[in-house]
Amino acid sequence: MAHGTQMRRHLCGIQTAWTDAGEAEGAVAAVAAAIDRSIVGHLIVFFSPAYEAEVLTASLAAHFPGVGVSGCSTSGGISPAGTIERGLVVIAFPRQGFRIVSGLLTQITRLDVEGAASTVRGLRRLLDQGRPEGVGGHRFALSLIDSLANAEETVVSAVAWALDGIPLIGGSAGDDLAFSSTILIRDGVLCRDAAVILLVETDFPIRIFKSDNFEPTQRKFVVTAAREEERRVSELNAEPAAREYAMAVGLDPENLSTMSFAAYPLAVKIGGEYYCRSISRVEPDGSLTFFCAIGEGVVMTLAQPRDIVEATRAELEGLDEALGGLDLVIGFDCVFRRLDAESRQVRHRIADLYKRYGVVGFETYGEQYRAMHLNQTFTGIAIGRAETP
Repeated sequence: MAHGTQMRRHLCGIQTAWTDAGEAEGAVAAVAAAIDRSIVGHLIVFFSPAYEAEVLTASLAAHFPGVGVSGCSTSGGISPAGTIERGLVVIAFPRQGFRIVSGLLTQITRLDVEGAASTVRGLRRLLDQGRPEGVGGHRFALSLIDSLANAEETVVSAVAWALDGIPLIGGSAGDDLAFSSTILIRDGVLCRDAAVILLVETDFPIRIFKSDNFEPTQRKFVVTAAREEERRVSELNAEPAAREYAMAVGLDPENLSTMSFAAYPLAVKIGGEYYCRSISRVEPDGSLTFFCAIGEGVVMTLAQPRDIVEATRAELEGLDEALGGLDLVIGFDCVFRRLDAESRQVRHRIADLYKRYGVVGFETYGEQYRAMHLNQTFTGIAIGRAETP
């Protein structure tokens, strides 16, 4: 294997490979050399936005002819050996033990909800048709969504409705916190303003999960002025949004940063549970732009952190026990969790947990879990080592 390239073969037959090669063609070549390509049925790839996406896509098609490919740009990769600041992470699903179909939703800023649901129902039928006689399996869906389209809520709602109980997890594409261009790929095509949906059926035991490390305080904010289509809030409690937020957390409005937002997220209460609504940036006019949909009249609560390491450890330990041992975790981890861990100087401890439990995935601009789009969470699908009783 090339320097900086590693591969792991998991008990379920999935191969994961990763590299920090500096350019796209070399990265794909290195990963292709590490993987047994003869057994691969589908690839999911997470790649640095620094790579030339056209070159990456062409190289994947050349090295993996006839293999389905789905993927997106990231704000950091996660491999079984640790996080990757810049590089390529590949999950290679074998044809045996996994049956996968994928679809593409386009123009999601103006999503045709019924058309999207019809696409997902078509994928379900296709998966049914490909099932061997008398064979059952565990099903889940994966979503990869262009975060800059600001359409995750609409997409997830339509997809979850059409899945009819099949659990959905996923992540929003990133671009290293540049917020300028996120990219999806599907079967040799580069996509923006789009979502890739995969339906997976496997013979192995699975669990979907979500984890966070925040709890609500007593400090409340009411959104009193907002541009909902832009996810931009101009007033909180009838005061300029950035100033009101900064005063609540004890910071100078001029010094608000991504680290501030990672450390002091806002949350909304839905169905008795609190879900983070992370701020992505302060605008020049003092308004706040969010990663999730936000509207006038919404009540938000200032959240305070719990121990991120212990919360993550508890989640992974619980999955490990429930599944009789973890083989692999495909994870979608909010980039703000990484920033928060860095600010608290515990990122290495999170990385150690991910290595111990075989987490592979990417750092996102948002996470999907069942019928919800979330922020500042760690979501994913855990695959067990053996069938549970």
